[in-house]
Amino acid sequence: MTTVRVFDPAMCCSTGVCGPSVDPRLVRFAADLDWLKTQGVDVRRFNLAQEPAAFAGEPLVRGLLEEHGEDALPAILVGSVAVSFGRYPSRAELAAWADVEWSGQSIFTDSVAELVAIGAAVGSGCEPCFKFHYDKARKLGVSRDDMRLAVDLAQSVKDTPARAMIELTDRYLSPSLPEETSTSSAAAAAADDGASACCAPVPGAAPAAAGSGCCC
Repeated sequence: MTTVRVFDPAMCCSTGVCGPSVDPRLVRFAADLDWLKTQGVDVRRFNLAQEPAAFAGEPLVRGLLEEHGEDALPAILVGSVAVSFGRYPSRAELAAWADVEWSGQSIFTDSVAELVAIGAAVGSGCEPCFKFHYDKARKLGVSRDDMRLAVDLAQSVKDTPARAMIELTDRYLSPSLPEETSTSSAAAAAADDGASACCAPVPGAAPAAAGSGCCC
C-alpha cells in the first residue's frame, strides 16, 4: 500500500475552515487527501505545532527545514521520497505520485468551500464566522437556497448527539414508571450501553476506586 505523508506548517487545524477567513487551498487539499484514502492510499498528516517530534524524526523533512526553514512546509513524502515541498499540490499530482487513476476535475470550487465554511460556522456556533462566509458566498454567486441546504445539513449533524442525549434522559427519568422500576430500567439501559462509569477509562490510568462517583 502506498503511503503519503504530509508535514504541515504550524497551524491551528488542517481543514482550512477554522477562524473567520477560510483558506480554499487547505479546504481543497483536505478533500483531495480524503479522496486518496478512498482509493486505498495510506495518508498520514502531521502538524508542526502539535507533532514536532514527527518532523525531527524524519531525516528528509529535517534536511528540508535546515536548508529552507519553514518555507519548506508543507513537505509531501510518498514512501521514502520527498516529492514536493513549500506548496500544496493538486489532486492530479497526488494521484500521479500515489499511482492512482484520476481523470476528472475537482468539484471543490471556491463556492463549495464557502458552503463547507458556512456549515462549519453553524456547527461551531460562530456568528462572526457565519456572517463572514455568508458575505463571501454571496459575492461568489452562491444562492440562498444552497446556503440554506448547507445550514440545514450542518444543524442536523449538530442536533443528532443532542437528540440522543434527550432520549437517554427520557429513558432514565420517565414519569410513567414507579421509582423502583425506573431505577432498574435505567440500570439495565446502562448495562446495555456498556456504561460502567460516567467517563470512558483513560488508557494507562489506574482503575477508579470502588464507589467513586463521576469523574467531573
